[in-house]
Amino acid sequence: MNSSSNITGNLVRDPELKFLDSGKAAVRFTVAVSEKYRDRNGVDQEQTSFFDCDALGPIAENISNSLKKGDRVVVTGNFKQRSWEDKDGNKRSVIELKVESVGPDLRFATATPIRADRPQSGPSGGYTAPTPAQDDFAW
Repeated sequence: MNSSSNITGNLVRDPELKFLDSGKAAVRFTVAVSEKYRDRNGVDQEQTSFFDCDALGPIAENISNSLKKGDRVVVTGNFKQRSWEDKDGNKRSVIELKVESVGPDLRFATATPIRADRPQSGPSGGYTAPTPAQDDFAW
């Protein structure tokens, strides 16, 4: 069983939407999460981490149509590690957040939800959650 994680931060660029060979929408975006703290000497410090986030299906189009660079968001999903070998034979690895849900951080913005049209077949309204095999796609 996977447990969901949450991150809150700002989009560093507009979401990148593409369509897979299957026709399914896929989106990738990066969230900058900053942590402010005071060090041992009493000096204020800030550390920023960057998280690549991926989503598939209807949520991908909604993200692309709704969010832009600089927007503050709350993202829920599961962290997954992806490994590959680059063109020089070096092993590479990245940890990505596979998005389950995302929305604006309402501490800093207001939002007016507009329901997206969905096919009305089946109990899930036509949406089928991706299986782990479908969840892996390369950019």
